[in-house]
Amino acid sequence: MADEPRSTRSGPGIVLVAVYGLLALAATGRSVLQITEYFSRAPLAYVLSALAAVIYLVATVALARGDRTSRRVATAAITVELAGVLVVGLASYLAKDAFPDKTVWSHFGSGYGYVPLVLPVLGLLWLRRTAVSPSR
Repeated sequence: MADEPRSTRSGPGIVLVAVYGLLALAATGRSVLQITEYFSRAPLAYVLSALAAVIYLVATVALARGDRTSRRVATAAITVELAGVLVVGLASYLAKDAFPDKTVWSHFGSGYGYVPLVLPVLGLLWLRRTAVSPSR
C-alpha cells in the first residue's frame, strides 16, 4: 500500500490555515472597501486585490480540508498566489500610477508586513513536507 499524505491541518498546518483565513478576511475587507469607495482611482489594482482575497479563501479551505483533491487545489491556489504577489509586487513599483494605494499584493505585500510574500512559500513547503508520510 502506498504511503498516505499527512494531514495539512496538523502541527504548524493549524497556524498556516489560521493565517490564511486571517489574510482572506483582511484582503476581502480592504478590497471591498477600495472597490466600493475608490474604484475609479485604480480599478486594476483593486480587482487584483479582490482576486487575491478569493485565492486566499480557496487556499484556506483547501488546506483545512486536506484530502487529495484539496491538496491539489491548495497547491494550485498557492502557486497562483506566489506568482500574483511577485508580478503585482513588481508592477506596483514599475507602474506606480496604477497602484496609488496599498493592496494586498502591491509592493510585495508591504502593507501586510510582507506576509503575502512569505506565506505562499511556507504554504508550498508545508504541502511538500506533508505530501507523503515517512516510511516506518
